[in-house]
Amino acid sequence: MARPGSRNLITDIEGIRVGQAEDARVGTGVTVIVPDWPALSAICVAGGGPGTRESDVLSAGRLVSDSIDAICLSGGSAFGLAAADGVMAGLKAQGKGFALVPRAGVPATPIVPAAILYDLANGGDKDWGDTAPYAQLGRQAFESAGKNITLGKAGAGFGARAGLATGGTGSASIVTRDGLTVGALAAVNSFGSVRMPGSDAFWAWPYEIAGEFGAARPEAGFAFDPEDWGAAKANPSPRENTTIACIAIDAAVTHDELQRIVQMALAGMARAIRPVFAPTDGDVLFALSTQARQIDGARPMAIARLGELAAGTLARSIARGVYEAERQEGRP
Repeated sequence: MARPGSRNLITDIEGIRVGQAEDARVGTGVTVIVPDWPALSAICVAGGGPGTRESDVLSAGRLVSDSIDAICLSGGSAFGLAAADGVMAGLKAQGKGFALVPRAGVPATPIVPAAILYDLANGGDKDWGDTAPYAQLGRQAFESAGKNITLGKAGAGFGARAGLATGGTGSASIVTRDGLTVGALAAVNSFGSVRMPGSDAFWAWPYEIAGEFGAARPEAGFAFDPEDWGAAKANPSPRENTTIACIAIDAAVTHDELQRIVQMALAGMARAIRPVFAPTDGDVLFALSTQARQIDGARPMAIARLGELAAGTLARSIARGVYEAERQEGRP
């Protein structure tokens, strides 16, 4: 039977580390997912108001889609895209990056796709003067990368809101009976609600494992008005709402196969948030493959299996992020 990894985090995948940094005064933060070696990557952009950087390099037929050095998730709306500058600086200092033809005196170029969420109106002092804090936060997050992840109000989810609830950073993993590992990490700043209307139960409750986000369940016979979105945000403004996330696998797949997996995994957001992919949401999902383990059997079935596992793991990550953030703020 499949089970969570030892940490129940995306870092249960060998070769994946995560770093986080926050600025409590500004009320924002950055999360960086760092593979130990260049990784294959793909992306799926579903929201109507996304903010991304280097996303085009992940399309089919691009030169460096198998050479990603890090994925950067940040608060700060478009200001937060500068967090990738700090990550690139850290990678360059380590001599990492892509070079078509290595030459003396010519630095390799670190490949760092990034996505942002809008936390500018969620509190904190955003009067940072001439220099936004995001490049520095990106460097700090990169330098701190390791196997432990703080869930809840941390990293890119530090200043997030999930509907009317506190948003946050969540992560989860699953290990199959034949040893494949799938992980997910999400920064949840959604317009939609993560809970069922009038209930403490998360929309993602059917996917919960071992009470990882409180074990609340809907009452028997529970029903709701299809027009009732529960505790969603009211009167959203453009770019205010986003869930940015990354799934990771250790299975050796092609870029086309990874693209199919990330498209399937996007269903995890729909399982955990309602409504989702709205015009004002900037929902973006990255995928990484470390290519460390071969997969057996018919390829289409193997890819379908990985996509479904990734969707369930992402749904769990979203609920865990909000659950842990609320616990930090004193919700029972």
